[in-house]
Amino acid sequence: MKPGKNLVFIFFLTFFSNGGSPLQSLGQQVLTGAEQSSLYFPLLEGKRIGVVGNQTSILPQSASIHLVDFLLEKKVEVVKVFVPEHGFRGTADAGEKIANSTDPKTGLPIVSLYGNNKKPTAEQLQDLDVVIFDLQDVGVRFFTYISTLHYVMEACAEQGKKLILLDRPNPNGSYLDGPILKKGYESFVGLHPIPIVHGLTTGELSQMINEEGWLGADLKVELTVIPVAHWTHDQPYDLPVKPSPNLPNAQAIQWYPSTCLFEGTVVSLGRGTHFPFQVYGYPDPRFGAFTFTPVSIEGMSKTPPHQNQKCYGRDLREINPVPSFTLAYLMDAYQRSGMKEKFFNNYFNTLVGTDELKKQILEGKTEEEIRATWQEGLQEYSLLRDKYLLYPKTLDSPHPNFLP
Repeated sequence: MKPGKNLVFIFFLTFFSNGGSPLQSLGQQVLTGAEQSSLYFPLLEGKRIGVVGNQTSILPQSASIHLVDFLLEKKVEVVKVFVPEHGFRGTADAGEKIANSTDPKTGLPIVSLYGNNKKPTAEQLQDLDVVIFDLQDVGVRFFTYISTLHYVMEACAEQGKKLILLDRPNPNGSYLDGPILKKGYESFVGLHPIPIVHGLTTGELSQMINEEGWLGADLKVELTVIPVAHWTHDQPYDLPVKPSPNLPNAQAIQWYPSTCLFEGTVVSLGRGTHFPFQVYGYPDPRFGAFTFTPVSIEGMSKTPPHQNQKCYGRDLREINPVPSFTLAYLMDAYQRSGMKEKFFNNYFNTLVGTDELKKQILEGKTEEEIRATWQEGLQEYSLLRDKYLLYPKTLDSPHPNFLP
């Protein structure tokens, strides 16, 4: 699959308007899709717009103005805003109910896409012509913004609404890792047969979802991706805004694929501290010498696991550079616990997207042995991923879907 003609044309506008060839311009300032308004404003003229956005939907090079404020300033007819987990301003705790409301700054209605209403309804879309999607993902299957993307795409396809996706770099976009989601384990923390670390931007993934028929029932949305300018998959990218309350910095985002697995166990991953996903522990000294005590923190974690109990474990902040996805710390904690199956909770298989990993750990397999069982699936997925890449894997690599 090659990007459609409209997308290829947008790529040429993006790169050549900044001078030089696509690859020559990659050393310049990274520009998100939102920052390239000349590419999408013509698509908005005379249209009623809905925006799927949150605190990450900003224009970093324009004093970090919010996309919604920017559109209104430019007299674009924004009708309403849809918000994912953590809400419009990103202050809600993970899993917390997000209610419909009104944005006090703009007066726009805020429609929650978290909780019982994960997918926009026909009624919520009926007064719109175009939906803009602009959320900063972190490249990990169980980060729920990509599930929100799926449901928005599905709703737009069913209701005949156009979708414009303003793409952003993936801070974990340089590699692929982990098991492929197993059929029957689909949930809001994993809807697609992709690995835990999927190596795609939201723009690339949206094309994969659309073209692989994952919306179901022969559905396909009318999709336009506004690409990132001057970025390659191996290029580090520090997010200008926290993508969620408990991912406060680049280190947490890098550790997230590995340490989030503790959500499916008895172990704390540091919720209730100011360094979540960068530590782990349990109220038992056998887990390690480092200690921390989870407490309720408004806007981060109101009721963290092991609240007000001293936890013993590891401080991962001292490890530099952060390794790519690893099972080492999960398996070390499991072995120290001596708990066997009680180490895991009912969420583990859902989070991982398969029942195989838990079985393998209980059987005493090594990380090397476990990783070997992923390789065939990862190789097949890598070939599939290549079909939808919008950006070179490295600065010097050929670009499969852009260069003639």
